[in-house]
Amino acid sequence: MLFPTLVSLLLFSSATVRASPCVAFDTNWNLLAFGLDSKDWNAGTQDTWSSSTAAADITTSGRPPFDAANTTCYLSQYTNAIYTINADSKNPSSIYIYDATAKSWSTQTVDAGSFDYASFDAILDHDTNVFYALSQGNLFSLDMGLLKAANSTPLSWVNVGQVPYPSSYVPVMALAQNHIHFLDVPSVSAGSADIFVIHYSYFQPEAQAYPLPNGNTFPATYGQATSFFQADNTVQQEFAFIPSDSSGTYIINVETNTTQSLAPPTTKDTKATYFAGVTALVQLTTNGTVSYLPYLEGNTSTNAAATWASVSNLAAAAPPSSTSSSGSSGSSGSSGTSSGSSPGSTGTASGADVGVRIHFGVFVACVLGFVAFVM
Repeated sequence: MLFPTLVSLLLFSSATVRASPCVAFDTNWNLLAFGLDSKDWNAGTQDTWSSSTAAADITTSGRPPFDAANTTCYLSQYTNAIYTINADSKNPSSIYIYDATAKSWSTQTVDAGSFDYASFDAILDHDTNVFYALSQGNLFSLDMGLLKAANSTPLSWVNVGQVPYPSSYVPVMALAQNHIHFLDVPSVSAGSADIFVIHYSYFQPEAQAYPLPNGNTFPATYGQATSFFQADNTVQQEFAFIPSDSSGTYIINVETNTTQSLAPPTTKDTKATYFAGVTALVQLTTNGTVSYLPYLEGNTSTNAAATWASVSNLAAAAPPSSTSSSGSSGSSGSSGTSSGSSPGSTGTASGADVGVRIHFGVFVACVLGFVAFVM
């Protein structure tokens, strides 16, 4: 009976225990971290993030396990609810809803149809509270109504139709002014975006350029995008784009059709995820480090001088691990841009991917101890 047991141990030794946390804001602009160090946290508003006092533990029953490969979080500003996709590996089609007012979780049943949770990028439209996602060459929609808690009627992903992009396109989606901006589209110049008009359900015939003041452009490359919210609960006007190599931080304004170039993330992590509030852009890395870049809409001189800083009270509550990812960011996107962002939904994460591997030496020690025990 020894051999099967050792085989089981060997298989166990190669397994990876994974967690896929995500960050989001509520409508009071408290920074929330879900699944970080296996718990949920409220870091409070931006003026408290530098505190050495640990963030508040808000872990409660009904929450998802945050154990899927690519969890993504989205803020529904009208309802003060956080929607999470891919938060439960055993129920990948379910959307878990966190009511930030009641501080409670519920699980919404969803009929996926042909929607592929392993390969998608998505935004949550501000005005309609409808998800739009690009998956396997098709645009899908999912109407969340005004849900802040799940109901008994299953929701369904609806196939809106094919997108005019080749099957090789890895989507990068951003939301502003109820328009979906597709970045890094083949044959579209750097510094430009293809645009889908949500309320009329059509693609604009020409790409829109967003140049920097000096004439430069943000690169045509894969990356993460996330929209800045407005404090008065109106539509987003700006979104951030961070290339996967962390080479820059670009803020695109769709009202002025211009781009600001700000400080690149201090932590270079190809699988980092991002979520913007009103006055901050937050980064979550694969080892659980949470940092932020202060931002003031319309104040270009202040923004140009801004630097990234740690969210210290989250680090005090859930210390980062010693390693983070620097590998390629995968082959698909999952960036909930109207409410947040996360990298590739086919193997990176809508939320960052935190893995813990059992060291071979520990495994050997376990086997030797087991052998000594049975003998």
